[in-house]
Amino acid sequence: MSRNKLRELPVLESVTIADAGAEGMAVARVDGLVVFVPFVVPGDVVDIQLYKKKKNYAEGRAVRFHSFSPLRVDAVCPHFGVCGGCKWQTMSYEAQLDAKQRQVRDNLERLGGVDCSGMRPICGSNNIFYYRNKLEFTFSNRAWRTKEQMADGEPDPWGALGFHIPQLFDKVLSIEHCALQPEPSNAIRLAVAEYARNHALETYDIRNHTGFLRNLVLRCSSTGEWMVIVIVAQDDRERLFPLLDMLKEMFPKITSLQYIVNTKMNDSYSDLEVVTYSGADHIEERMEGFRGGRELRYIVNPKSFYQTNSQQAQRLYSFVAEFAELQADDILYDLYTGTGTIALFLADKCKKVVGIEYVEEAVADARVNATLNGFKNAAFYAGDMARVLTPEFIAENGRPDVVVTDPPRAGMHEKVVAQLLMTAPRKIVYVSCNPATQARDLQLLAEKYDVRRIQPVDMFPHTQHVENVAELVLR
Repeated sequence: MSRNKLRELPVLESVTIADAGAEGMAVARVDGLVVFVPFVVPGDVVDIQLYKKKKNYAEGRAVRFHSFSPLRVDAVCPHFGVCGGCKWQTMSYEAQLDAKQRQVRDNLERLGGVDCSGMRPICGSNNIFYYRNKLEFTFSNRAWRTKEQMADGEPDPWGALGFHIPQLFDKVLSIEHCALQPEPSNAIRLAVAEYARNHALETYDIRNHTGFLRNLVLRCSSTGEWMVIVIVAQDDRERLFPLLDMLKEMFPKITSLQYIVNTKMNDSYSDLEVVTYSGADHIEERMEGFRGGRELRYIVNPKSFYQTNSQQAQRLYSFVAEFAELQADDILYDLYTGTGTIALFLADKCKKVVGIEYVEEAVADARVNATLNGFKNAAFYAGDMARVLTPEFIAENGRPDVVVTDPPRAGMHEKVVAQLLMTAPRKIVYVSCNPATQARDLQLLAEKYDVRRIQPVDMFPHTQHVENVAELVLR
């Protein structure tokens, strides 16, 4: 929006922020107009400069604070308000949990007509900083500069290594310190940036598709292992290998050092070869079993999906196991099984577990993890869920007594819901990262199922995201 157009929109004065809203925004209500504002806290009293206005809603930014909310706390991250990744960081953690609990209840009741009398208090995260086991950083020749940086002088001609600015595909904010992943995450990133700058390794130009350095991926595990993946645009080993040697020598904690050559027009690497330069081609994650079950080992390779908050994953899966109430002779289906983490967490509590997943590489990982843990009662199948889960498939693998489903944000395909209704297992445990689509699916399943217990889990402190576990019992 042009500056002249922005001047035409009003400034709303002395507005009290009413609540936390969608996408990490906060909500104010002025004369029937709902206004979405980032980086403010319910209870703040602010002046709001509007930059978008529709009939029933508007978007704006706080340009003046008259008073601060009692729910407000100091931000830990030096990039808060610019990076955009942790929009609730200035809201007390107790207030964050309360907002997420209400978000789940509102979605289930309003969109799904779900009886939420069985909802438990949300399970908060013991660690609210440095809890992530995976971060992906981007190199760019177009560094985003704050007002303070612009006042200090000319931009760094090398570019930036950090996070994308929201809604700007080519602008990257250089990150000095991120409070999401434990050390040596920050030290590794800063060392890579310093080396690249000193050795004239060009950052990537996403508009013209030129340059050398594209992405840096850091993964760690609860066992203390670290994986570093450097992604470059050209197979230029004379420039790449000395960078990798520096990392190998400087950071002995790196147990898996790998690289990818990506010559494509986008940053996805699921279809690209990963080359192991030093150490193993994976790291290992471990998780305690449920109620006396065996300790589980999971192989995590560069393309594996694993819950990014390892400690909370243990608690999330424990709620799933509790709700499943498996018996020794049960057949369990785990839909959208990924690398089989939930399926194997439950495998020693039932006769047989069958996992289905769309991504073939994930199914291969699940089979490796089953072998690694000595499970002979786990079978994994790859394919589109709506096409795999058929009456013929069920006849071949056995009718499930219990089904666990953990679909992507879009929820379950209507054919999958229909098949579950037809198969009618005695219990369904539905894990969701999107309470809105979960509510839609629960409404469809209400034809035969009642929701007994509901357990929200906070996997991502300082963001609006929330996981939810629902127990459905056949009537």
